[in-house]
Amino acid sequence: QVQLVESGGGLVQAGGSLRLSCAASGRTFNMYAIGWFRQAPGKEREGISGISGTDGNTYYADSVKGRFTISRDNAKHTVYLQMNSLKPEDTAVYYCAADSRGLGYVDPLSGLRYDYWGQGTQVTVSS
Repeated sequence: QVQLVESGGGLVQAGGSLRLSCAASGRTFNMYAIGWFRQAPGKEREGISGISGTDGNTYYADSVKGRFTISRDNAKHTVYLQMNSLKPEDTAVYYCAADSRGLGYVDPLSGLRYDYWGQGTQVTVSS
């Protein structure tokens, strides 16, 4: 069983920054790929970033590439999403998710990859 808890969301002005954290339980956390997703009202969930468990490879959606950075601290069982140059269109509920099954052949930005999800944290970017 894996539990994920997101934190760090809030209200920020356009151009500002936030750092989201995803704290995870589980003794084999360092083996899990972790993904970040977001869902805005009336829109489909979007995979925005992922980081592999073994080699630390990172992945980004075009919508956030160059502005967001994903990283992990395995000692703290935490994955971070540093979000810079935020735009109003980044407003959404942000979720982290863990792949405990080792589905390395599945797109890291696809929700199909992940079997555990956090409750989400709200990010609101004002113009």
